[in-house]
Order: sequence, then C-alpha cells, then structure tokens
Amino acid sequence: MFLYFSIGISSSLSCSEKFQNTNPVGKSFPNIQGNALDGKLWQLPKALTGQASLLLLGYQQESQFDIDRWLIALDMRKVQVKLYEVPTIKGWVPRLISGRINEGMRSGIPKELWGAVITVYKDGERLQKFTGNINPRNARIILLDTQGQVRFFSDKGFSVPSLNQLIKEFDFLKTASQTH
Repeated sequence: MFLYFSIGISSSLSCSEKFQNTNPVGKSFPNIQGNALDGKLWQLPKALTGQASLLLLGYQQESQFDIDRWLIALDMRKVQVKLYEVPTIKGWVPRLISGRINEGMRSGIPKELWGAVITVYKDGERLQKFTGNINPRNARIILLDTQGQVRFFSDKGFSVPSLNQLIKEFDFLKTASQTH
C-alpha cells in the first residue's frame, strides 16, 4: 500500500509540533475518529473491540517505507491479524484539504484495500501526543488486545527482533482468547 499525501505542505505541517515519544503499552488506546478510504466512518478502538488488531500509524508520507517493511515481514511470516494502516495527520491545513489528500492516497492503493486504510485528521494531535512524534518517519506499530489496550508498541523503525516480539505477543493474545 502506498500512502500518497498529494499535497507536500500537509506532510511538512503534520508534525510541526513535537511531542516526546512515549511507550503506551498497558494503556487504553484513545478514542478517535477516522474515515477509511472507502468512506466508512470508524470509531477506534470501539470498532475493534472483541478482536486483537494491529494499527500501523504513519505521521508523514515518509512513514510509508517503514510501514511497507512491516507489511512485507508480516505477510512473509503469515501473521493472520486484523491490520489497519492509519495515516495520522494533525493540523487545520491538512483537514481543509483532506479530500485531496485522501484522493491522492486512493490513487496509489488498490481499491480492495481502501477499507483497511483509516485516515485520521481531527484527532491527529491526540494520537501524536499518545505515542509521541519525534522521528516521525518511523511508523508507530500498535497491537491492541480485544479491549483496546496496547499490548505491543514500536516506534524505532522495523527490525526483526521487534517483529518477533510482536508475533510473540499476538500469539499470546490468540492463545488467551481461545481459552476463554
């Protein structure tokens, strides 16, 4: 999938205010609203309750490189998790041109994948405060449990050890849900 922020200014403005990076493991994912590229309105994490879900947050267009590495590795390891890309763009200018930005993303993503790309504009600052946005080119990888609690988090860029830790945590969640 290619996130295609069609207007360069939106990318440069999306992380102009810096929030210190934090590790949100053990915390509840904040209530946010976003729209998938297919037009569906999402209330996260409420819409994901009852299933473990993996969110790949991108704060800049350049985050896509990191997201793609995670996607390829997850596919190669055959990890079967509900997965969503979440382009997270804060600021009033990106909100004003969100239609153009979304259209640019649609042009680079196959239509059958649009439902798994949830763009967040209005609540973008809330998400960036939740994870921090230092080194915004690195994706924020968040595994949520069935109740919307963060069980895994990475903002260091893709690495095999991080992938292995994510898979271990996801396998634990699957096993726990099968015993209940």
